[in-house]
Amino acid sequence: MSCSSINKKKQAIAILDTKKIKGSIVFTQLQHNKLKIEYNITGLSDGKHGFHIHQYGDLSDGCNSACAHFNPFNKKHGGLNSKERHAGDLGNITSKNKIASGKIIANDLSLSYTKTNILGRMIIIHDKEDDLGKGVGELKAESEKTGNAGARIACAVIGIKCSKV
Repeated sequence: MSCSSINKKKQAIAILDTKKIKGSIVFTQLQHNKLKIEYNITGLSDGKHGFHIHQYGDLSDGCNSACAHFNPFNKKHGGLNSKERHAGDLGNITSKNKIASGKIIANDLSLSYTKTNILGRMIIIHDKEDDLGKGVGELKAESEKTGNAGARIACAVIGIKCSKV
């Protein structure tokens, strides 16, 4: 396989490869600040899992060195369609029979050199369902930061995708 020197489709990719969880996430630029995110992941426990882009693509301490959710506009945590949300808040993906596959459209992310650029950042899957910033009582503070999505169980750096020729 050879790659074109120019990625005409403006795509990026993240490859998940843990002992249990494997898969790929492809990001395609649709408009200036609009991305299609397609994922195909195996090995997740059945149910919903928080799905976020985090600030850094640093794997020096595994998924932990990715730091907080990507939040260039200094907002509180929310869901993909919430008025108030981190740019990296993608909501949840659902696994059935240990397979999660689907597509998300994000209206405020980019693969170009802007404030919303996600290249070099990290995509993370969490072990629990993201509450989308709707936690109450003692869960409220953490809900506004992380969605109470739990531990980071898989992660991958987002890089420029090869355009096959």
